[in-house]
Amino acid sequence: MNLRDEMTLLARHAKAASRELALLTTEEKNRCLLAMASAIEQNSAAIASANQLDMIAAAESGLSSAMLDRLKLDAKRIAAMAKALREVASLPDPVGRILDDRTRPNGLRLQKIATPMGVVVIIYESRPNVTADAASLCFKAGSATILRGGREALNSNQEIARLLITGAKAALPSFPVHAIQVVPTSDRLAIPELLSLTQYVDLCMPRGGEGLIRAVSECSKVPVIKHYKGVCHVFVDESADLGMAESISTNAKLQRPAVCNSMETLLIHSAVAKVFLETLAEKLASKNVQIHADSEAHAILLGVASYADGCRLVPALEQDYSVEYNDLILNVRIVPDLRSAIDHINTHGSAHSDTIVTSNNANARQFLREVDSAAVYWNASTRFTDGGEFGMGAEIGISTDKVGARGPMGLEELTTYKWQGIGSGQIRE
Repeated sequence: MNLRDEMTLLARHAKAASRELALLTTEEKNRCLLAMASAIEQNSAAIASANQLDMIAAAESGLSSAMLDRLKLDAKRIAAMAKALREVASLPDPVGRILDDRTRPNGLRLQKIATPMGVVVIIYESRPNVTADAASLCFKAGSATILRGGREALNSNQEIARLLITGAKAALPSFPVHAIQVVPTSDRLAIPELLSLTQYVDLCMPRGGEGLIRAVSECSKVPVIKHYKGVCHVFVDESADLGMAESISTNAKLQRPAVCNSMETLLIHSAVAKVFLETLAEKLASKNVQIHADSEAHAILLGVASYADGCRLVPALEQDYSVEYNDLILNVRIVPDLRSAIDHINTHGSAHSDTIVTSNNANARQFLREVDSAAVYWNASTRFTDGGEFGMGAEIGISTDKVGARGPMGLEELTTYKWQGIGSGQIRE
């Protein structure tokens, strides 16, 4: 069987399974999810063994220490997978919600009903726990899942998927085994083949770095929900509580610098720049943050002991402001007013997450209204752009698209809808 035939069979099986999934009741889905969680817990040794094979091969291939850490499944992470499955079971079923209900003058009743997406392809890198998260969310939303993780995690992903299916079958013998499938090959050409099958695949969601997401978007013939990168900003306004601004800025940059909702550029109003930067710089230096500063910020920071030697201080280039570092590197720019901050964000940002720190209500409202991002905050860290933090339960991803889902995506964002018309013989005149 050639690669195209293999992917076609995979997708065809998923489409058939999706039709069976759409008929499951909420109780049946929850029963399966709880059984999946138990299967993960009871077979943690098997998961760890499969993961060890991946870890050895990845280390031998020269995978970075950061990527090895993301690949590793220890007892805590395996337990977290089971916990997440139970959390998904506890969430309201998104399928069947009545989104609109109207009756026309002729008596025809029209209802807009949330329905399963169908077949969802998830493409992701390294982290094998995504296998359980993505499969469980799609399953609860009534959709079949085709999972394409990184080649470095193939053994882990296949073992996790096998256990999810085994658990669900034990709880519900009629569970369709093709509802959760892992692409069995690491051949890169499998992705464009799979994403050309528009008759079977309804949606693709890539999770990973900008390179992966762009490659998937460019080759896919099915709709793709994506965010290319997270170039997030904090703007410290002239009326900001500077203690609050320091807390928000350090949290946004330092808590987890490698994630997509961490701050990459700090904008500071010129009226408070000197006093704020002199205080903040010591906190940044203690974590060995490299600063790319504009000319004004550079001059201020040369007067701060921790940055006076210039070792961790470099002049910012214009292209720096569009970079997602995912590292202990921060752009700093001083701006004369709110308008300049908004224009900078809308020019250089990635429409992900941006925040203003201010006590000026009018400025805050203008910022919330005019910054064109998926999540915009007032006096809060950008790190809150997350499905769990939004109270949505587990998260399938974050979208910066404007058509369809935007921001953190949970169960509701994994459904589509259809119109149902209920009449009593009406005909159009």
